[in-house]
Amino acid sequence: MLEKVSTILKMADESNTAVISFICTDYNMVYSVVTTAEKTNTPALVMLLPEHYEKNNTMNVHGFAEMVKELAESVKVPIGLHLDHSYDYDSVITSIKKGFDSVMIDASAYSLDENIALTRKVTETAHILGADVEAEIGHVGLAQDCDGDKTDYYTKADAAARFYQETNVDSLAIAIGNAHGVYVETPHLDIQRLEEINAATDVPLVLHGGSGIPHDQLEIAFRKGINKFNVGTEFLSVYYDAVKEYVHMMEGNDKPLKMLEVPEFVQTRLCEYLEEKMKLSTNHESLSQPIMKIGY
Repeated sequence: MLEKVSTILKMADESNTAVISFICTDYNMVYSVVTTAEKTNTPALVMLLPEHYEKNNTMNVHGFAEMVKELAESVKVPIGLHLDHSYDYDSVITSIKKGFDSVMIDASAYSLDENIALTRKVTETAHILGADVEAEIGHVGLAQDCDGDKTDYYTKADAAARFYQETNVDSLAIAIGNAHGVYVETPHLDIQRLEEINAATDVPLVLHGGSGIPHDQLEIAFRKGINKFNVGTEFLSVYYDAVKEYVHMMEGNDKPLKMLEVPEFVQTRLCEYLEEKMKLSTNHESLSQPIMKIGY
């Protein structure tokens, strides 16, 4: 069933864990997330990254939103729909009007005052339209540039407190040693900083750059206040490897319509990965059951 992202994050917070949010580009990825969530009885979020449809021509905004909603309504587990990094007011509000009820405005490249001003403007309008808003404080850079090691990018607890109070956002992405993409070296999350931010704010915290962070660090972060965990690079890599495996397997096969077998093959591989990944949301000693069962 389609559920508000803010509701799912509240469920995660009450269960002392995080819901995993997956970047998806097409039906194969969305279908795999939704069906695996149902199989494992674990809520999940489906995200669209504007860069993928703007630069890579993967899917238009309205079509993606409607596809997710239709698939979500075919299962009983809560599924959330979210728009990832958007950088200006008009594009965010347009996406809400085209079907997204949860969006991210990322003004983290600006000064704190400018970030607050733009985020507050987006949040005021989005809330009128019934949508949730995620924003970013500090700056989550690129793993390939070792931005996760740059403490100047890290979120400061006092800035996060002011940001939340002045913007009224529904969730807050923070920088604590995480970065987007493939890490050059094993990242090390600043758990003490996470605890300080969590104590200074009353809002679900989000961890971007989830691909490649060791699971033991993630489990600690989930217990210390992270309620949403983004995965993109890793999931897309599994997709690519599945396609490559299929092409290799079919070399020399003269079946004229073998392309039609690609979706089912890919979905099987994606679901295998997702089933293992979703255990992160339920593998804590503090949980006796998946978060799906709370409030459902």
